[in-house]
Amino acid sequence: MNKQITLQELGLRDYKDIWDYQDLLFQSIVDTKIKNRREDANLETTNYFLFVEHPHVYTLGKSGDMSNLLISEAQLEAKGAKFYKVNRGGDITYHGPGQIVGYPILDLENFFTDIHKYLRLLEEMIILTLEEYGLKAERSPGETGVWLDVGTPFARKICAMGVRASRWVTMHGFALNVNADLGYFDNMIPCGIKGKAVTSLNVELGKQTINETEVKEKLLKHFSTLFESTFALESATI
Repeated sequence: MNKQITLQELGLRDYKDIWDYQDLLFQSIVDTKIKNRREDANLETTNYFLFVEHPHVYTLGKSGDMSNLLISEAQLEAKGAKFYKVNRGGDITYHGPGQIVGYPILDLENFFTDIHKYLRLLEEMIILTLEEYGLKAERSPGETGVWLDVGTPFARKICAMGVRASRWVTMHGFALNVNADLGYFDNMIPCGIKGKAVTSLNVELGKQTINETEVKEKLLKHFSTLFESTFALESATI
């Protein structure tokens, strides 16, 4: 079991380019697993964790409802935003500057074979990170992701999640609003959930900007503890 994770900082990158790159890494892990079973080999599978920031983009999960996007193709173009239908779970999500997006591409057979546990630990990583900023973040029953003021009229989502898994290999992940322009969320029904607001860490703390490098360090610290893993930084080859 390989619990070391290759960490790649990808910077600001087009969504489709990174989706293709995720697919490449995902398939490389799946191919290794298939080879192991076919040839009775004992090859270690590699785990990855990608940090990235995307230009303005809306993505719709495989079970999502197109009506949750509230603007037309022409309006998207006017806003400098793109739209993609993707192969993750969940409904509609926005990504953009000021948002920390994390894509763990893991062979869960190196950790545990439980997708429900995987999602709960991703949420716990976010909850523990926000706790360090003095925020009480929570899960909302039946709604994947991380929220503030759950069960009140002021409930608001601060982190969206959507994953895909096959042969116990994961892709896609989470999007934490840190310095996000919340106006872009007005163009959709976030995650298909009506009547719920969206927020960002800088708004909650009443600051113009939050140090995103510091937030990433906290996320990795909690991820490492929860998954009993270590990280090795590596330059991306894309």
